[in-house]
This record gives sequence, C-alpha cells and structure tokens, in this order.
Amino acid sequence: MILKDLYHRQMEQRRRNAFTLLEVLVVVAILVVLASVSSVYVFRYLEDSKKDSAKFAIMALDKAAKTYMIRNDNVAPDNLGQVLQFIENADQSKLIDPWGKPYQYSHDPNTGIIVIQTTAPDGTPINNSKARQ
Repeated sequence: MILKDLYHRQMEQRRRNAFTLLEVLVVVAILVVLASVSSVYVFRYLEDSKKDSAKFAIMALDKAAKTYMIRNDNVAPDNLGQVLQFIENADQSKLIDPWGKPYQYSHDPNTGIIVIQTTAPDGTPINNSKARQ
C-alpha cells in the first residue's frame, strides 16, 4: 500500500513537471501567428527602405546633373552616365534603382527642367520633382 501510494505520487510529480502535447502545440501555434504577423511588417519596412534608397539616389543624381550644367555653360547632360563624375565613388551601378531597373532621365531644353525618375513595384512614382512626389 505504501509502495503503491509512493508510486502514484512519483507519477503525479512527473506529470506536473512536464508539458503536455496540447500545451506545446498551443505555444507553437502562437509563435507561428506572431511570426507571420511580424513578417508582414518586416517586408513592408524593407520595401519602404528601398523607396528611400531610390529617393536619395535620385537626389544625388539630380545634384550631379545640376553640377554638370554649371560646369558646362548650362548645357544639360545627354544621359545620366555623364554626371557620374560628380558623384563620389560612383560607378554604373548608381544608375540602377533598388529594383534592378535603370533610372529614367529626361531634359526639357525649353524650360531647363531635368527629371530623373523610377517607379516602385507597387506603382509609386519616385522622382526629383517636388510637385510630383
């Protein structure tokens, strides 16, 4: 009788010290839900950072184009490749947006306006024109 009671107490003690399969599954399910919710925000953050990177690159290209014009008697560059010399540590990769497409360049000789732009995959236009942003 005493051995039987001792055995039951030890079994109950072991059961209390361990997690049941249901408890483990509930914890795993909660972790999966949290991971899926947080991944949406992480991917959104990554996309926003690419848009910001494109904005900064366009600003640098715009300043380099204006510098080119100042040094060349107000003559606009024919393409963005000509302005790379005015960007520190620049190479041809500076002419590619974060999504792998080349930046679009246009110049209106009548107004002297230079437009440098790209489009994000979600359709958001990114350019150097304050009115267009």
